[in-house]
Parts: sequence; structure tokens; C-alpha cells
Amino acid sequence: MVQNKNAALKTAESLLQIKAIKLQPENPFTWASGWKSPIYCDNRLTLSHPEIRTYLKTQFSQQIDRIYGKPDYIAGVATGAIAIGALVADYMGIPFIYVRDKAKGHGRKNQVEGYFKPGSNVVVIEDLISTGGSSLKAVTALKEAGADVLGMMAIFTYDFPLALKNFEEANIQLHTLSDYHHLLEQALQSGSISLSEKQLLSEWRTDPSVWGR
Repeated sequence: MVQNKNAALKTAESLLQIKAIKLQPENPFTWASGWKSPIYCDNRLTLSHPEIRTYLKTQFSQQIDRIYGKPDYIAGVATGAIAIGALVADYMGIPFIYVRDKAKGHGRKNQVEGYFKPGSNVVVIEDLISTGGSSLKAVTALKEAGADVLGMMAIFTYDFPLALKNFEEANIQLHTLSDYHHLLEQALQSGSISLSEKQLLSEWRTDPSVWGR
């Protein structure tokens, strides 16, 4: 759920500007899952642009404070959200931890990395939400480590109905700086896409597993 429309449009504008998000409705990408997709998103590119990463960490921090107050910890989901999560934690002046996709196979075999005190509350940072599966696995790992997970914030979500269902069933709040709806609005306003291309892009979000076949 987007909390700030202006921030959502500004975030979308920034992601399009640096090609962290590419829109190709007439020449779609193929995801690892086999899905045909008119959009490709790599939010790690934001880290290479100081002005944009500063804007993102500021927006994250302000919105976290407004929605949740000041949590005990910020947790980044590996690997895409480790850096932005650390920037947010530093800006807010609170400890940072991160969550691996699975426990290490050696040493202490940690899945949650960094000092963490069980019983503490945590806000989780993600870079991108697709179906929500890997993000919610990170939440499960934190809960198993004794965390009180207040919710998750991400830079961007495709807003798939499946993701919304998954977060609702897991009883986890999800807030994002921007989303697919605001991305298309911004892309149309800026002339990056035409009205007919916007229609194609809108149809993809409804059922991405069969789109383009």
C-alpha cells in the first residue's frame, strides 16, 4: 500500500530515469519462471546514484517513523535490500541486521546476520515485491529468531493479486514507496509510454502467468 502519492510518482520517475525499471510492452522480457513480462526491474541500480538513494532512504525513514514509530531494528532482505536497509538504519540511528535466503551451511549456520535481541521489534526492508514468497520467508526467519515483525516496506511492488493475498494470509503489513499503478501513471505523463501501451501493461499485471502467450 502506497502512503504518499507524490513520493510514489517521484520514486517511479527516478526508477524510470536511471533505467532501474524498463518498460517494453512490444518486446517483452522473459523471467526465469518463464513468464513473459513487459517490465524489468533492478532497484540495485539506485545505489549508484547518490541523489536517488538519498531520496529513497529519507522517504523510507520518514514513512517508517509515521507508520510504525521508531523500531528496535531495521532488517534488510538479502541481497537486494541489504544496502538500502543499512542506509535507512543509519539515517534513523538504529541497529541493522539482514536475512539470508537460507541458513549458512557452516560456522554458526545463521540465517539472520548481526546482533539481535529476541523480543525486539523489527521493520523489514525489501527492494522489490513480486509474489512476496521470498520476502515472507525472511519474515518467517525473523519470527523464528524471536522478532516481533511490525511490517515490511519496499521500494516497489508489481501489485500482483497473489502478492496481496500472500501478505494478507501471513498477517504482515506491506507498504511501498511506489507501485505498478503509480509507475504507469508517471510513465504516461512523461511520454515514456502511449495510452495503448499502458493498456497492454495493465493487462499484464492482472494475470502475468498467461500474458503474451
